[in-house]
Amino acid sequence: MHAQSNALRYALLATPLVFVAIFLLGPLMVTLAWSVWELDGFSVRPGFTLEHYREFFTGVRLFVLERSLVVAVAVTGLSLAIAYPIAYFLAMRVRPEVSRVVLLLFTVPFLVNYVIRNFALAYLLSRTGPVNQALIGLGVVEQAVDWLLFSHFSVFTGLIASYMPFMIYPLWLALAGIDRHLIEASWMLGADPRITFLRVTLPLSMPGVFAAAIFGFVGSFGESAVPIILGGVGYQLMGNTITSSMDVLNYPLAAAMSSVVVGLMLMLLIAWYAVFDIRSFLGKIALWRY
Repeated sequence: MHAQSNALRYALLATPLVFVAIFLLGPLMVTLAWSVWELDGFSVRPGFTLEHYREFFTGVRLFVLERSLVVAVAVTGLSLAIAYPIAYFLAMRVRPEVSRVVLLLFTVPFLVNYVIRNFALAYLLSRTGPVNQALIGLGVVEQAVDWLLFSHFSVFTGLIASYMPFMIYPLWLALAGIDRHLIEASWMLGADPRITFLRVTLPLSMPGVFAAAIFGFVGSFGESAVPIILGGVGYQLMGNTITSSMDVLNYPLAAAMSSVVVGLMLMLLIAWYAVFDIRSFLGKIALWRY
């Protein structure tokens, strides 16, 4: 009976590992292999060449990589500035049942198709959209503002709207796992609430901050729909640059760029794993397992 129980336990543990191996590691290995294969007309043949990486790092696409990094870092920073106060309020200032309802409401927009959401945002920011009409009606501007759409502003707005809600959850999880007695003890000793936040709350929530940053950075860095819909045809980030290479059947170049992007993401994950203990991220939720 004990042997059967162990076998069932190992089978349950092996299931997600097999799933990851087949549906995640498998495609990544194929992508890496294609990145060094040779392009033969509109087809790909097995071989080994670094030409596609050289084309990526010496051409105009390197500028797109640099822009994507800058945009992703800026969007991640702005999203954290918005998400952290929301997560802090939900974790520290409201009852658990209320915070659960609010967290559930943050998922409602994602019931709508991703592309439709971005087209709806494009309409809101257009010259004849509600935002411009409201600005004109309030007397803020005399005529429609052009830079609301097909600009850095619209792309940043779309990226923040797409990924900031995802960042709230790891932040809330880390903040909710902080022992309130530490904060209360600091207050009882007469510490200023701002000092308590900087010296107690913020350091203890850093695993959640870093996890949220990974969510925001990875999503923004690899985004393809937002730059096209809200930035216009000429607005290029890594996501739609890779898509453009696939549109002309240059799969090895697309695979090389994808491999570089995945490599950067992997470095972020390794850094998070090396710096933070998973128990400090999961907080009280993980205590029953450790």
